[in-house]
Amino acid sequence: MDPDSPHGTAPPDRHHSEVTLRVNGKPHTLTVDHRSVLLDVLREDLGLTGAKKGCDHGQCGACTVLVGGRRVNSCLLPAVALDGSDVTTVEGLAGGDGEALHPMQQAFVDRDAFQCGYCTPGQICSAVGAVAEAEAGHPSHVTDPATPAGRPVPLDADEIRERLSGNLCRCGAYPHIVEAVEDVVR
Repeated sequence: MDPDSPHGTAPPDRHHSEVTLRVNGKPHTLTVDHRSVLLDVLREDLGLTGAKKGCDHGQCGACTVLVGGRRVNSCLLPAVALDGSDVTTVEGLAGGDGEALHPMQQAFVDRDAFQCGYCTPGQICSAVGAVAEAEAGHPSHVTDPATPAGRPVPLDADEIRERLSGNLCRCGAYPHIVEAVEDVVR
């Protein structure tokens, strides 16, 4: 009992909040510690272990997921700041039936664009986000300045490499990853 409380009850927990996240199309209402990042909530509270904890500093991309359709490093985002957000993990890309892979997932399989597989979920989510960004006309550092603003940006190998440069692969599967993305955008 809290002697400072007018009713003798414990004060509200000032270190936790209730958040609702729509993850892979399903709503989840959770009470999360204010220090919890999205990656930990996905892995520990929801059992979605596709996104990996690599560097825990937003430098490797192994934790990449899509929030509102945009790719993000889930190890950097406080879960409480995402209340009401739509989150898509590699597990949710395939859609509802779970039988057919997302085209990007299938391209990674077809091109053998992974070796150990640790970075693969982040690479796939990042690639899906990068393709969407290019289709929406968002330029990258290597986009030809003559590309009309707001028009889709053509994704050649240089564009793909630049857009995926935030995702590291210790096995060096980069050529196959680029080929897989090229297959999807063709």
